[in-house]
Amino acid sequence: MPVLWLSDVDKNDIPVVGGKAANLGELMRIEIPVPDGFVVDARTFRDFISRTGLKDRIYSSLKGLDVENTEELNRVSEEIRRMISEAKIPEEIEAEIRRAYRELGDGKDVFVAIRSSATAEDLPSASFAGQQDTYLNVKGEDNVVEKVKACWGSLFTPRAIYYRVQKGFRHEDVSIAVVVQKMVNSEKSGVMFTSHPVTGEKKCIIEAVFGLGEAIVGGLVTPDTYVYDRVKRTLEDVKIADKKFMIVRKNGNEKVELGEKGKERVLSDDEIKRLVDLGELIEEHYGKPQDVEWAIESGEVYIVQSRPITTIKGAMEKEEVAETGKILLKGLGASPGVATGAVKIVSSERDIGKVREGDILVAVMTTPDMVPAMKRASAIVTDEGGMTCHAAIVSRELGVPAVVGTKNATKVLKDGTFVTVDGEKGIVYLGKLEIAKKEETKFGIAPIITATEVKVNISLPDAAEKVARETNADGVGLFRIEHMILSLEKHPMKFIRDGEIERYVDLIYNEMKKVVKAFYPKTVWIRTIDAPTDEFRAMEGGEEEPIEANPMLGFRGIRRDLAEEMHFRAEMRAIKKLIDEGYKNIGIMLPLIVVPEEIRKAKKIAEEEGIPLDKIEFGIMVETPAAALIIEDLIKEGIDFISLGTNDLTQYTLAVDRNNENVAYLYDEMHPAVMKLIERTIKICKEHGVKTSICGQAGSYPEVVEKLVELGIDSVSANPDMVHKIREVVARVERRIILEKLRNLK
Repeated sequence: MPVLWLSDVDKNDIPVVGGKAANLGELMRIEIPVPDGFVVDARTFRDFISRTGLKDRIYSSLKGLDVENTEELNRVSEEIRRMISEAKIPEEIEAEIRRAYRELGDGKDVFVAIRSSATAEDLPSASFAGQQDTYLNVKGEDNVVEKVKACWGSLFTPRAIYYRVQKGFRHEDVSIAVVVQKMVNSEKSGVMFTSHPVTGEKKCIIEAVFGLGEAIVGGLVTPDTYVYDRVKRTLEDVKIADKKFMIVRKNGNEKVELGEKGKERVLSDDEIKRLVDLGELIEEHYGKPQDVEWAIESGEVYIVQSRPITTIKGAMEKEEVAETGKILLKGLGASPGVATGAVKIVSSERDIGKVREGDILVAVMTTPDMVPAMKRASAIVTDEGGMTCHAAIVSRELGVPAVVGTKNATKVLKDGTFVTVDGEKGIVYLGKLEIAKKEETKFGIAPIITATEVKVNISLPDAAEKVARETNADGVGLFRIEHMILSLEKHPMKFIRDGEIERYVDLIYNEMKKVVKAFYPKTVWIRTIDAPTDEFRAMEGGEEEPIEANPMLGFRGIRRDLAEEMHFRAEMRAIKKLIDEGYKNIGIMLPLIVVPEEIRKAKKIAEEEGIPLDKIEFGIMVETPAAALIIEDLIKEGIDFISLGTNDLTQYTLAVDRNNENVAYLYDEMHPAVMKLIERTIKICKEHGVKTSICGQAGSYPEVVEKLVELGIDSVSANPDMVHKIREVVARVERRIILEKLRNLK
């Protein structure tokens, strides 16, 4: 199905629905107030460009493109978007979008917000802020269909193409989903950092404007700024801006002049407290500070987006101006650091060619299309904006000093004038002033060493290098290869039926290598393919997938591996190529095991394909009550490790479909029955010298991890954004266990 409801998705679905949609679904599941909506998934976009014959034309035109050549970049972008705009959406896809829109409005035409949700978006290491398009106050089926297609085209704007290249993402590896949500007709809106976006301090920074949020996100209006100290539980600072206008819903989006009202405070103390409470719940859930967009309508607070803050520094060398100078401008210090250079006024995207390496880019407000020039600049200065505007977010991500909200930089500063920009204090000085570097300022903490290994779950191979560097995880406890396979041009069995098995082997080998190489010599446990049939059906060649009433209980995991033996052999051949290259940091993990014969058959095939089982680790997922209850028999087949898949173990034990909203409240990883199965499995594995781990969602929950460490689990594999938090939890529990043993000795 091309359409999924937001309430049915979570952050594990990023490869299918993109970061924005996955985060919204995740928030719905923890009962954060999120407007209802649906998502046209990323597979549908791939299906669209394949069936319309656009795929080869798009990616061939991007091959070898010099993104620094602005003229050529714009030409290619315009041509791709024209092709997408002129192509007709397949009838059944369009019909499904229309049906979902009618259902969302209970048969009535309702105003909706339509937002792009790219599959490489809102990652811990890259925000992709503003790279795709958003359309507000869209009404009517025809308009919704038109804007969905426009969002697809926005995957290939010049800014989006440039950003992917700069971040090292292959164009073919990034797809796009589209979120369609009921529109909040907000009287007040804004953005909230749940912790300081540079230092990580527990200070909630809220920026607010009257009307719709486009005024603040686009940097059109300088917002009010409220700083709430989460430790002292007090409102630390309030800055009331002169907000010239607001954007409201009338005939489309219209500007309304505010006059004296624009000088009033937007948020009351009570509203600030409600926002902080929601922000803390969201940060606690993700285990990482969040960048949250919110809106207030008729006194009700809604959360319309949340993404991880990507700009908090672990440690940085502090810079400051070493001499006094004439102050030309003051604004908000939005990105720390000091830089000197020649001013270049950028009035529109047409001026970005003026900015050379080391210049100071000055604009009313930056736009996503200015990112190439921002990357060349040594500092950014803007008239408008706050800590959450485009200029601030991108500058912090680039590590470029920035001062925003100066009100009149474009009038005071002149092209060619040399200035010094202090991005921490928010000051622009005349001339080249001396810059002093002070000793390193620590914002983070020293690495924690634990006896229990803390590993990481990986789905996107292109993110592996960043995840390895930023988490310093002890290896990969779960490499989900089905997500990379679902991104290929056609169904894996179609490659085989088309006589392209060796090409398929090379494709998955190249993707696997990105992860194995990034973490070498730390072990990577590669799970063989495990995706339900409905996820394969949208792929080219997926028409033959069986129709199942409940795919989660159907043709997936090891049962698919053994039934489609040629595909399983292809997986083994790809792994064998890695081993032959000297990568011995590999483990093979079999999913959905229920009987010993499945292990026996899989090992036989692996050996026939030349896998040296005595030189690598071979293990299984324990994600069914059957596997947990006959673990002794499974161990006898000769396994080196097991990994607890708590997502499935919980739903199979409790008879709860975790995607079914009618029974989702019963889903509980800490249910006594689930914990007894886990405890029994760990105990028996320890008796037989088999390593134990966990890679399900519960491995990212501190309360579950505490219990597992106490039970003696050997490793925990968490989501990338939770590795540091889980390592702290593990260290604390290990210290407590050691202390208790020492006390008992006395």
